[in-house]
Amino acid sequence: MDRIFQSMWDRYGPTYSWAICVLVYLAGLSVHLAYPLIIVAFEGSDRYVQAAVITCIAMLVRVYLMVLPGSKRLRLIERWAAGRTVDAKEALAATYVYARSTTVRVLATDIVWTPCVAVVVGIVAGATGWRLVQYAIVGAAYGAATGVFGVHSFSEGSLRPARTAIAGDTGIGDSLPRAHPTFALWSHVTMIAMAFGFSTGAAITASVIDRAREDPIVSLAIGCALTLISGPVAVMAIAPFLRPIRDLAEGTERVADGDYSQRLPVVQDDDLGALSASFNRMQAGLAERQRLQLAFGSYVDPALAARLLAQSDDVFTGERREVTVMFIDVRDFTSFAEANTAEDTVSRLNALFEIVVPAVVDAGGHVNKFLGDGALAVFGAPNDLAGHADAAVQTAVLIQRRVAARFGGELRIGIGINSGPVIAGTIGGGAKLEFTLIGDTVNVAARVEQLTKTTGETILATQQTIDALESRPVGLVDRGSHAIKGKSATVPIFSIDPALDSLG
Repeated sequence: MDRIFQSMWDRYGPTYSWAICVLVYLAGLSVHLAYPLIIVAFEGSDRYVQAAVITCIAMLVRVYLMVLPGSKRLRLIERWAAGRTVDAKEALAATYVYARSTTVRVLATDIVWTPCVAVVVGIVAGATGWRLVQYAIVGAAYGAATGVFGVHSFSEGSLRPARTAIAGDTGIGDSLPRAHPTFALWSHVTMIAMAFGFSTGAAITASVIDRAREDPIVSLAIGCALTLISGPVAVMAIAPFLRPIRDLAEGTERVADGDYSQRLPVVQDDDLGALSASFNRMQAGLAERQRLQLAFGSYVDPALAARLLAQSDDVFTGERREVTVMFIDVRDFTSFAEANTAEDTVSRLNALFEIVVPAVVDAGGHVNKFLGDGALAVFGAPNDLAGHADAAVQTAVLIQRRVAARFGGELRIGIGINSGPVIAGTIGGGAKLEFTLIGDTVNVAARVEQLTKTTGETILATQQTIDALESRPVGLVDRGSHAIKGKSATVPIFSIDPALDSLG
């Protein structure tokens, strides 16, 4: 039925109410034609054609009272479908008001219409007196039962395409007031009404077949026949209850896959509608969280972010680590910045860091901070890294080669590398925290990078780094011991020629 209603809305939106009338007329005959024919059979009459004609004509009245095509609320919806200037929120609210009024109107109509048709058909079939009263009583009960389980499937099923089209991907349906009837109440009442209606129909049918009293197997045949007839009707009545649940199930699957782009259509004004609206708010919150996470990821190294999340309340705890620290600095950058605009200066730095950051991260390292025209990278913190010294040396060689290929002689860099113990942890206060490295190893690496300005070498590494290497690079050259500021003893220094090193 969902596809039928959707197809009708897509094709006949501006005249949707009249298209629904045709569908309701055909569906109504499949349900209400049986009782008049049973009356004719019960009376032993042959006026089946007359009963069918009376029912078909009377059904026109029932359908009109049920749908009210061209009514104020439906005109508003159809004007929206026709592209007229109609407030979408007002049109959506009109669908809910129309559905609630339809429930009361259909129940009142069927309770009166069904016994009236039964009495007229009974008279045509030859019934009189008390028999006509009984037909009216049974008709009222049958009409009430069919009305209860039919009105919800009609109103919710037929209005769903309109509500989905009007609400679209907006949130206008989320804020509309909710009616008091709940999903549980409607589903229970519908089930009871269906059971009563089909049981009554089965009892009346069995009563007009004489062989049912002689051969019990006939009762089984009657039950099978009624099941085949009533099955599609039952499915149509239950479908509106199941569709929102399917929507929620599909929505949770999309969210589980990381897709927060598609909102659930809020097309009911009961607790399922409220649940769909809550799901949309939850999804919007997850989408915002994802957006912030992506933005946050642009400023914080992914490995660091993952480590901080994993540490939870222990983010302030420092830990001793064996690492390799690498400082990178641009030569003569002060004069470049003085001779060029701020935009050109920033552009040049960004172009450099577009080489540095991926190279460090790909090797398992962490870019701890940018230092103006330089950067501090660490291998072995915040996450453990086997062969951190080798990773640092190979990354330094790779960076130098890529910088030379990208800038030629227009930009020169110096890289200092040192290995040893550090305290790695989060420091700060006043809601401002920073993951940092503290220790003599960091200070020496910074001094070694400064030493490249004196020696003219691009990459310098300390004896500690060379000792920590699992395999020495081909372009390694001993540059002797040098005095380092802050160190009482000289530090053995080695240079690495990127043109000779084979990157392991």
